[in-house]
Amino acid sequence: MISTARKVRQIIEPQTVMEGAGVRLKRSIATQILDHIDPFLLFDHFGSDDPKDYIKGFPMHPHRGIETVTYMIEGSVSHKDSIGNAGSIGSGDVQWMTSGGGIMHEEMPQPAPGKMVGFQLWVNLPAKLKLCQPRYQNIAANHIPEINRDDGVIIRVIAGEVDNIRGPVSEIAADPIYLDIKIPSNGTFSYPIDRGQTAFAYVFDGEGKFGETSDSAADNVTHPRLIVFGNGDYIQANASNHGVRFLLVSGKPLNEPIVRYGPFVMNTQEEIEQALEDLRKGTFVKN
Repeated sequence: MISTARKVRQIIEPQTVMEGAGVRLKRSIATQILDHIDPFLLFDHFGSDDPKDYIKGFPMHPHRGIETVTYMIEGSVSHKDSIGNAGSIGSGDVQWMTSGGGIMHEEMPQPAPGKMVGFQLWVNLPAKLKLCQPRYQNIAANHIPEINRDDGVIIRVIAGEVDNIRGPVSEIAADPIYLDIKIPSNGTFSYPIDRGQTAFAYVFDGEGKFGETSDSAADNVTHPRLIVFGNGDYIQANASNHGVRFLLVSGKPLNEPIVRYGPFVMNTQEEIEQALEDLRKGTFVKN
């Protein structure tokens, strides 16, 4: 059987938004241009060397029906929640939070010399898990495998498998792939992704070509840009003279109705109204 490279379906320029108590973000998913790509509901990139852009953070707020994934490149974020968890994630760390039936939490970036850089992804939960018990997977940087290939490509494996090495994030309904990939000048990288899986890349440093290595390949994509791939058997990336670094994310579509209300994502309007009622009654948090 002939395998087919995934073509670039859409290239998204992030939009600047203010969230939380006044945090400046670059948003690529959950906009008027790209509402979602099942099962991914939101993708934000925060990066600044000015603490005024992030110091107000995200005070205590609720979530239901989703998973939030925070990946730090530089800087640190302190967090705490309504079920007794507290701590911080720093450079290279990942927090994969399953909000399930309800959790209140806060995330407060900490000022430090240098640049604050990180990403947050929202992943939908299937209807059968919307009201599951909340849980965290907090993974320190030194527990995330880093593969250094002979051709100079460096891959951090957060979720999924590369070269028979599995990432530490496990037992996630969307069966995700989450890789941080750095390709040196004029280098190449390809990675198999099962047909039917949703896949996107987020270029946050350098530039490169994505898709088929032919006339139909996308022109050089410069950072910051989000690339939505069509269906196929693998993705292909080719770095420019400057090299390129990007996140590669893939997951299994749920093909279920999506009803949003801020930090809640459910399947029906009635479920959203129930979440709001639970907040009012003080029965929202699911211990």
